[in-house]
Amino acid sequence: MIAEIPIPRTQYAESDGLSIAYQVFGHGVVDLVFIPGIVSHIEMNWEDPEYARMLRAFGAHFRVIMFDKRGQGLSDRFEGVPTLEERMDDVRDVMRAVGSTRAVLLALSEGGPMAALFTATYPEMVERLILLASMARFSWAPDYPHRPTIEQILQSTAANWGKPESLRLFAPSRAGDTAFAEALARYQRQSTSPSAIRRLHLANDQIDVRAILPQVRRPTLIMHRRGDRAVNVANGRYLADHVPEAEYLELPGSDHLPSTGDSDRLVEGIVQFGLSRSAAHTEARSDERWLATVLFTDIVGSTELAVRLGDVAWRDLQQRFHAIGRSALEAHRGTEVDTAGDGLFATFDGPARAVRSALAMVREVKDLGLDLRAGLHTGEVESAGSKVSGMAVHVGARISSHAGAGEVLVSTTVKDLVSGSGLRFEERGIKALKGLPGDWTLFSAIADVV
Repeated sequence: MIAEIPIPRTQYAESDGLSIAYQVFGHGVVDLVFIPGIVSHIEMNWEDPEYARMLRAFGAHFRVIMFDKRGQGLSDRFEGVPTLEERMDDVRDVMRAVGSTRAVLLALSEGGPMAALFTATYPEMVERLILLASMARFSWAPDYPHRPTIEQILQSTAANWGKPESLRLFAPSRAGDTAFAEALARYQRQSTSPSAIRRLHLANDQIDVRAILPQVRRPTLIMHRRGDRAVNVANGRYLADHVPEAEYLELPGSDHLPSTGDSDRLVEGIVQFGLSRSAAHTEARSDERWLATVLFTDIVGSTELAVRLGDVAWRDLQQRFHAIGRSALEAHRGTEVDTAGDGLFATFDGPARAVRSALAMVREVKDLGLDLRAGLHTGEVESAGSKVSGMAVHVGARISSHAGAGEVLVSTTVKDLVSGSGLRFEERGIKALKGLPGDWTLFSAIADVV
């Protein structure tokens, strides 16, 4: 059956005005979305016999959806690097293009943090999640020693990218195979350039999804080879310890590439888990929980201003303020929840969009002679009808109360999820949020370009 699957034709989906290259193949009734790692090239995948064999093995059991993320392989190049939420858009838009409403996500290496965020944000679209040779944070931190520093990553990339020497890191089991080493180097060069991969590393430096791992509420399998030289096995063990009820499969071997080494065992684990039946097949409840970025704003000194203006003029000013807020929400894909009095409460499916929306509101209401303050937090929410509730809502409201006039204040979680977005932050210190446990480090958002 595996040999019957021909090489699929490359097609394109539109995402944010960019063309995202994808392929669809296989015989299964369950969709498997294969999310690539740091680089990819969906046509060159088929040139390596072992990689093609692995793909055909997947296709024997699933309908496989494979794509190159923006800036990689056959997808459009663009200025800058993709943020996590833009990478989520690629997945969502490719799934829509092929008519997939729910799928098993198989995320390799650097694709894992985005896949975890996607699963928490769009749980209704994810059947199961498989994280292969992945990590919760891209680079070293004092409380996350499982990755090299960004300096070490950049140094290694400069020395090995697009060269046969990279074989030692990604597929040491093929050491001495000159032809394979040259093919791997060519694959890297065809996927992206040295300067582009450097920019991507620098943008990835602060990506950190540790805070959202408890909100990954789909059946999850973590797979890692014990001797992986590119992504240390401690990263897989960390994910398994922090994703609720995750299954963990640690395999022997030292290769990072899934198609080398004992790939049959790896494929077997993916197929077995991906086709398992569970409560994930049941319909989502009406109060489904999901990950969102919540935004709270309010007008500084509104009571005094209302008294000074009088009822009629104050209502007119409120309407103009709400019009500005709704325009900013529409431009940044926000959803209005409430606009009571002098405030606005909204949710977003991407933290960078939420921050940009808040910054736009703060800037534009100044033309009305108003000062706005805003607070944002990313966390789990739930809905019942038009109401949105959850701890994240309380956190966002409390953060807003600490913001100064014209300030957009965010939690650490928001800051960690917007790496590569062009947004800058200044630390505002550790605060106690009324009625909430612990201390919270808050940051003021500043955009170079809004």
